[in-house]
Amino acid sequence: MVDEANKDQSTEQKILAAAKAVFIEQGLAGARMQDIADKAGINKALLHYYFRSKDKLFEMIFQEAAMKFLPKVSVLFEGDMPLFDKIRLFVDNYITMMIDNPFIPLFVLNEVHKSPEDFITKIWGGRLPPVVEFAAHVQREIDAGHIRPVKPFHLMINMISMCVFPFIGRPVIKGVFKIDNDQFMQVMEERKTLVADFVIDSIRL
Repeated sequence: MVDEANKDQSTEQKILAAAKAVFIEQGLAGARMQDIADKAGINKALLHYYFRSKDKLFEMIFQEAAMKFLPKVSVLFEGDMPLFDKIRLFVDNYITMMIDNPFIPLFVLNEVHKSPEDFITKIWGGRLPPVVEFAAHVQREIDAGHIRPVKPFHLMINMISMCVFPFIGRPVIKGVFKIDNDQFMQVMEERKTLVADFVIDSIRL
């Protein structure tokens, strides 16, 4: 019985790894269940036994990625490290997640537009991310005269936008600058430092 359970878990992990590779290559819209089955080295019937649809499979991959990322954000925003360190770590973690899962941004946009309340419940378990704590920290630094006056709301949007937009606009960016996927990912690695520096310099006195 234990061996059977281990076999099921091993097959499921093999499917998830194959699906992630296919989603990265083809995106959610372009991926087919047959492609995923072929990548995993199983037949399509067995794939459907484990996952009824491509959307269910994608949702599990997304939740797995989110569960690795979101706790880091919570600890980061609620911690007592210096503000600039928080900004650097947030940007690094966010872009790392996007590099590892470049198909996620478009999925998130689609889900949020369909049902924002359900999306928050599904991903955060009904809790909102601890942005209030981060905003309070920003305000304390402003009040202490350590950084330029800025609305925490705008600072947060600036950080997220600069992290996520290149992944949403990847086809256009690759086409305009004549770069392949490996070169694009290298640029994204460079942006971990560049974006953090840009945000920090915008508020540094």
